Amino acid sequence: MLKFTPILLAILYALVMYRFSAWRTARELDARSTELADPKLKALTNKMAEALELPRINVHIYEIDPVNGLAAPDGRIFITRGFFEKYRNGEVTGPELASVIAHELGHVALGHSRRRMIDFSGQNALRTALAMVLSRFIPGLGVWIANALTSLLAARISRKDEYEADAYASALLTKSGIGTAPQKTLFNKLEALTKSRAGAVPAWMMSHPKTAERIKAIEKLEADWAALK
Repeated sequence: MLKFTPILLAILYALVMYRFSAWRTARELDARSTELADPKLKALTNKMAEALELPRINVHIYEIDPVNGLAAPDGRIFITRGFFEKYRNGEVTGPELASVIAHELGHVALGHSRRRMIDFSGQNALRTALAMVLSRFIPGLGVWIANALTSLLAARISRKDEYEADAYASALLTKSGIGTAPQKTLFNKLEALTKSRAGAVPAWMMSHPKTAERIKAIEKLEADWAALK
């Protein structure tokens, strides 16, 4: 029984962390967000809502500066204030920002948001258990190896989710009459908008796929859909 104690403790830790993380995330978003009220963006989200046969799509502005969009574990969609200001300054178009909303809707519809919170807790548990076991055999290096292995696993899962959310967004944008062009033009802007140096990082180490690969995947979808017509 004692040999399984680290694993049992890690599982218990994961459950506690999941509950705490979900509560903390919801509290933070409630305290620092307001509902999106821009009429041009609302017109675009209404098109997507109609395509999804929904009465409306609620989008909130999360009051932080970094350029990002996110889907909360409870299904709510958020655009950061930094991203919204890029739109107001003309650096990002309305359809481009709508493509971000469509992408985050994909994370919700495909269950990524809730699963990511569970995965995050599970990865912490795995990291803890691995570190305990490996440290017995490789003192001093066990923790480092455990961190590296779980980080690689998390990045791989995240990249898969991003491709799936991109595909969902492409389908939704096409069905709603917005099209995939804004999705692709935004990808070409993202690195500059976020001041990212993603091109210098190997794709297998990144939590998001490389821009060129994401655009290529969308263009493949477009070709597949055109072949079906």
